[in-house]
Amino acid sequence: MAVALAAVLPGHGQASDAVHTEEASAKKLASPASAAKPAGDKASGSIAKSVADQIRAAVDGGALNRKQQTLTIDNNSKNTVKPAEKPRHAEAEAAKKHASSPAPHDGDVHWSYEGENGPQAWGKLKGEFSICGTGKRQSPINIEESSTLQGPAEPLQFNYQSSGASVVNNGHTIQVDLSGENSLTVRNSTYKLLQFHFHTPSEERINHQSFAMVAHLVHKNAEGQLAVVAVLLDPGVANTLINKVWTHMPLDSNDRVRMPGGVIDMNELLPKDQRYYQFMGSLTTPPCTEGVLWLVLKQPSTLSPAQIKMFSQLFPNNARPVQPLNGRAVREAQ
Repeated sequence: MAVALAAVLPGHGQASDAVHTEEASAKKLASPASAAKPAGDKASGSIAKSVADQIRAAVDGGALNRKQQTLTIDNNSKNTVKPAEKPRHAEAEAAKKHASSPAPHDGDVHWSYEGENGPQAWGKLKGEFSICGTGKRQSPINIEESSTLQGPAEPLQFNYQSSGASVVNNGHTIQVDLSGENSLTVRNSTYKLLQFHFHTPSEERINHQSFAMVAHLVHKNAEGQLAVVAVLLDPGVANTLINKVWTHMPLDSNDRVRMPGGVIDMNELLPKDQRYYQFMGSLTTPPCTEGVLWLVLKQPSTLSPAQIKMFSQLFPNNARPVQPLNGRAVREAQ
């Protein structure tokens, strides 16, 4: 026979209490109440004594130094001491409670441009997105020309060269990540071009007018400040640079395609007239970080209706609605 006794110890200091408990159990085996049947009295007393002795020896030897120990004693008796079992009704209740408990969140928040996770809910989806709902300098905006600060403004100094790139479908837009040295100098600071991506229709509006699409050119300077150039896009002649990007456009979300080296020349996207509107705003996607310098080129570039259709079939509407101006100044370079 095997006698299995489990001693559950919250810590080392309670080992002696556990021994007393086990001794009480052993004595109970040898008590008159346990001896209702004459046969086996002596064996039961022997088992009880043996159990207590072996438990004490285990404690003295340092065996009971963990939270739970099981001691097995072999002899020839048919008497067996088993660990206490959880009542079946308690197990059923525990299983029922587990089944009714909500599944743990996967930790990844998915925002979108429509439905319950659309722009109106971005600020509540995640703590880091809160400024999407509470910020006072959010983008995009409607630029009302009659309210702009009109006058001279420093020219934008683009230094764009042929570069390598890769195109990624990030589930929200088509984005082109660039390598090479492409930069913009404005406000006596140089910003490196990191990537550009597209929205349809345009997120920015001029006198409440939207455009077919917009390209956002995202730059960052050495201090980590962002400057975004918005190139408005209207139907017209096909755009050479967009044709190159669309040729390598990934169709699946999170898919990436590398483009041939040196194939990207950002000058092919810029309009000839590079006067602009300037204001301080935010990213137009979560986490909607503020403190972004926005430079919206006044003259739109063109792309063909077929180029517009190819993008819009993947992303029919990926534009955030315009946000309140909240008294911000908008400069219009003349």
